[in-house]
Amino acid sequence: MPLSETLARVDADLAAGRVPLARQRLRGLVSSFPQDLALRRRLAGVYRLYGDAAEAGRWMYLEEDREADETAAFEARYGSPGRRMRAVAWRGPEATAATSFAQGQLAAVRSACAESLGRPVDWDDPASHRDGPDEEEREPWTAGDVLAGVGCLVGVLAVLAVWVTGFVALFD
Repeated sequence: MPLSETLARVDADLAAGRVPLARQRLRGLVSSFPQDLALRRRLAGVYRLYGDAAEAGRWMYLEEDREADETAAFEARYGSPGRRMRAVAWRGPEATAATSFAQGQLAAVRSACAESLGRPVDWDDPASHRDGPDEEEREPWTAGDVLAGVGCLVGVLAVLAVWVTGFVALFD
């Protein structure tokens, strides 16, 4: 589907109050056209409708007229340089950015990630900016997580026991 037709559908979705569908369409467009700052701006506007400052800040991160509170929320949510680099979702060299501000932001994010990892990173190679300190930021398991896992295991064992009992009963 052409870009203009998808944007027309986004407008129709927003007019009809189908904000989640508009958000999904815009996320797909930004994924397909990561260098299009206008698409990122529109996606940020949709996240503002949700009241999600961090995601609005994420998609406005390359804009000079971004909101300081949204930028701070984005940087707090994606605290490490590697997570921030992945969240920006850029592809290609920084020089392809439409503005010098965006180029500077991209270069700063990439440099911070390379410094934290101690090796060069590349926007087009997601593996280059993984395996770093931010991979250790996963939250530890909670008691609820453990109970859910144990519950699933008990359920699987119960189904297996019923199946085995039924199978043995066939030959008695």
